[in-house]
Amino acid sequence: MDRIETDVLVIGAGSAGLSVAAGAVQMGARVVLVEAGEMGGDCLNTGCVPSKALIAAAHAAWAPHRAGAFGITATPGQVDYAAVMDHVQDVIARIAPVDSQERFEGLGVRVIRGWARFVSPREISVGDHVIRARRIVLATGSRPVVPPIPGLDGVPYLTTETLWDLRDRPGHLVILGGGPIGIEMAQAHRRLGAEVTVIEAGRALGREDAEAAGLVLDSLRAEGVTLHEGAGAAAVSGATGQITVELDDGRRVTGTHLLVATGRRAVAEGLGLEAAGIATTRTGIRTDDRMRTTNRRVYAIGDAAGGAQFTHLAGYHAATILRPILFGLPARVRNDHVPRVTYADPELAQVGLTEAEAREVHGEEIEALRFDLAHVDRAIAERRTRGFVRVMVHRGRPEGVTIVGEGAGEHANLWALALANRLKMSQISAMVSPYPTMGELSKRVAGAYFAPKLFDSSLVKRVVGLVQKVLP
Repeated sequence: MDRIETDVLVIGAGSAGLSVAAGAVQMGARVVLVEAGEMGGDCLNTGCVPSKALIAAAHAAWAPHRAGAFGITATPGQVDYAAVMDHVQDVIARIAPVDSQERFEGLGVRVIRGWARFVSPREISVGDHVIRARRIVLATGSRPVVPPIPGLDGVPYLTTETLWDLRDRPGHLVILGGGPIGIEMAQAHRRLGAEVTVIEAGRALGREDAEAAGLVLDSLRAEGVTLHEGAGAAAVSGATGQITVELDDGRRVTGTHLLVATGRRAVAEGLGLEAAGIATTRTGIRTDDRMRTTNRRVYAIGDAAGGAQFTHLAGYHAATILRPILFGLPARVRNDHVPRVTYADPELAQVGLTEAEAREVHGEEIEALRFDLAHVDRAIAERRTRGFVRVMVHRGRPEGVTIVGEGAGEHANLWALALANRLKMSQISAMVSPYPTMGELSKRVAGAYFAPKLFDSSLVKRVVGLVQKVLP
């Protein structure tokens, strides 16, 4: 048995684990990284990277449909679905070296492939190795949830882990789940030529601002996606090429392929957590606001912690815990400034509180400001006027921002910075935004916060009048 002593042991080579390993080893710590699956984790291999590559291909396929607005007659091209999937795999391959075992070993990380299991509060076993560490980081990610729908286990279905193996375009893709993943894949496949039906037991994009989500869903409907909301799947039957989903209201939907996109659950089983005194919750591994588990030597970050499941949040967790792990300094995680984006067309981004959430917290003290893309000159020039920004302001500071429209995820960067640093609306308003850009949207909504205070104020007008009388 090979016994290894190390400063930091990281379990999981997804975005969270890789960030910790790279940061810790480059600052002088001894680091061991354990991974049972593919380097890069879900984000690189089955999540963010392939999905955004597919969305980019779908955007290109859809471009001729918008050409008429610019006085151009364009004929929709022929979609080679296999070639599209080749493009997806090429994108993964181009990014993979950054996450590769070779790169991390080159940095000085010892990489061990295999499944890790705790044998004591600070030791794990992996194959023929027993690793003892000062600090252990659980970054085991998440996997798709497959709901216990009668008949589902007897039919072929896809998840985001297996979707990328397809070579032939689905004739009619039925998607269970109207969250961000389901909506993104629905629009992408519709634009690539498939018939698409989405089944959602509640409200599609139910976590998001209802008006903003409505713009996204209206866009999907206009493009030919069928949405069934408020009705869940009661039973599934059929075989390859002929799969039927019976809804709990009695309706039936039949398609050629079934994609299950009903959420993801943290990977916590099989790790022997009980041997380390690590408690779990319904959604993942229990942590405090420092990302420590009930074993104070062990941290859980990213999807494993059972909270929001975003690659950028995993990176934030990783950066935060490096302070206590390497320097013994306190560091706490905040969630009030973490953005989320649904990469549909139009995109939908949220930073901080929605209007409903802000009013629940602050009541009538909240000022909700709105500015429409229809009044941004660059958006008019590009015929991309669907959408708006809504900023929830409390005592001069933004508490939340909802953005729907072209490049909403890009606009969210500024507001994530503002919320992270608790900037005031006056500081946003002081920004000089280049003209004409879509980014003027944020500048204009900040200006809208001050306009009534300046232009509708009788006091301001009296002061200006007096000053004008005395100016030489």
